[in-house]
Amino acid sequence: MRVVPGRRAGRVRAEYGAGREIEVLGLPRHSFADLYHHLLTASWPRLAALALVVFLGVNVAFAFGYLATGGIEGARRGSLSDAFFFSIQTMATIGYGKMAPVSLPAHVLVALEAFSGLFALAFMTSLFFAKFARPTARVLFGDVAVVSDYDGVPSLLLRMANGRANQIVEAQLRVTLVRDEVTAEGRRVRRMRDLALTRRESPVFALSWTAIHPITPESPLWGTTEAGCRESETDLIVTLIGFDESLAQTVHARHAYRSDQILYGRRFADLLSFGERGVRVIDYRRFHEVEEAPLRWPAP
Repeated sequence: MRVVPGRRAGRVRAEYGAGREIEVLGLPRHSFADLYHHLLTASWPRLAALALVVFLGVNVAFAFGYLATGGIEGARRGSLSDAFFFSIQTMATIGYGKMAPVSLPAHVLVALEAFSGLFALAFMTSLFFAKFARPTARVLFGDVAVVSDYDGVPSLLLRMANGRANQIVEAQLRVTLVRDEVTAEGRRVRRMRDLALTRRESPVFALSWTAIHPITPESPLWGTTEAGCRESETDLIVTLIGFDESLAQTVHARHAYRSDQILYGRRFADLLSFGERGVRVIDYRRFHEVEEAPLRWPAP
């Protein structure tokens, strides 16, 4: 679940599953205390833009301080641009030698800015290093999940592929069904049920992987329909974890399918073919393609 700020005070929106949102009341908000976490999870463009805005804003603030003290030798009197660029030189410890502080208040500001510059440099270095060092798996998930006959059994199929030219060893896959159900007391609740897969583990995940859940009478999907999945707001949450040989670290990936992304009577297009000299060829250009497939579905 990902929590994002709400528009009204005391409220937040929580995104879970396949992007569904719910408004949460009474959850303590610690935005400033979680600043490092927010920055670590922010996208690179957003982080770079925020860092630039803070950098320029701090230097403008110090520039006004230098103008108030009037103690910069070599700067034009009352020039905000000279004070601003002197502030940048001070924060970045450049010091070209053309401008220098000459009064006690200016020296105090230089000391404060030099300290804040060192602190900001250490903070941004650790933040950037943490973002670069975060182990991630680049797993490509199919746009939809399909329900079709497989080996004579109605089955739910999910398609994945390793987006990197590496190997994920001891890969483990888990598929969870999330939907609204009605209890014996008539209460509507949101429940999670793990789906049994024909193969939950793979010694090496290098190319593609089609996860298969046989829809037997023991399956939570037994007797369901495409319209029924949408009515109960059925979601599928897929998580994969494994050991990346290149990074020598554990990596993970997660994807979710909404009810309108679960298609009945469809099957995935074949990726595997044979090229010249009988060499097997995998065509990822057809990775998201699906085809019509008659489904012999038992009566609910």
